Order: sequence, then structure tokens, then C-alpha cells
Amino acid sequence: MPVVRSSEAVTHEIHGARFISYATPRTGSKELCAWRGEIPAGTKAPAHTVNREEIFHLLEGELLITLDDRTERIAPGDTVIINPGATLRVENPTDRTAVSWVTTSIGLEAELTDGSRITPPWAN
Repeated sequence: MPVVRSSEAVTHEIHGARFISYATPRTGSKELCAWRGEIPAGTKAPAHTVNREEIFHLLEGELLITLDDRTERIAPGDTVIINPGATLRVENPTDRTAVSWVTTSIGLEAELTDGSRITPPWAN
């Protein structure tokens, strides 16, 4: 039975945010990836288009989430469904860190507005 202890989770930092990966192929997952995101106060992540569906659940704090051209303020307990092909931007306009839980399928890639691609290690 694969059990990932919090002490075994791998931490990655990119664009000012921290991603702590729990479920990945390296930890025994066959189809899904899941991670905890920590988005510090003042963070404005770059817009990126995803190739897989993501389920983004906010645990703590508040965020502005922009999907394509629509922006919503989300609060703890809110869940955002990000469909493949959607362009996502995450902003934390508050003075405290926001914490999220994200689940997606293995193979997530993100394309930035400049055309560069990111294959997040916490989602593959």
C-alpha cells in the first residue's frame, strides 16, 4: 500500500510559489498527481495554458483566479475546475499565504504566453 508521509513529500519552488508533491508516479500513483500549493502574499503567477484538467481546491487564504478572461475571487472551501486548454492565472492580492490542494492526471504540461512549455515535476 503506497503511503506518502509528509516527511517524504518533495518540495519544488517556481514563480514564487511552493509545490509539495504527494501523489506522482514516483510515489506509486498510476493515473493522478496531487500536490499542496503555497502561494505567498503578493504572488502573481504568469498566465499559462494547461493540457490536462486540474481540480484546484483552496484550503486557506484568498486568491484571484483568472480562467481565460473571467476572474473570480475564491475563498477557503471553493473549488475551481480548470479544463484542458484553459488559460489560468493565479494571484494572491492579500497579505498572507494561500494554501491549495490540486489534483490532475499524470502528464500535465503548461504553456506560458511566450510559447515556452513547463512540465512540472510535481505533476509527472
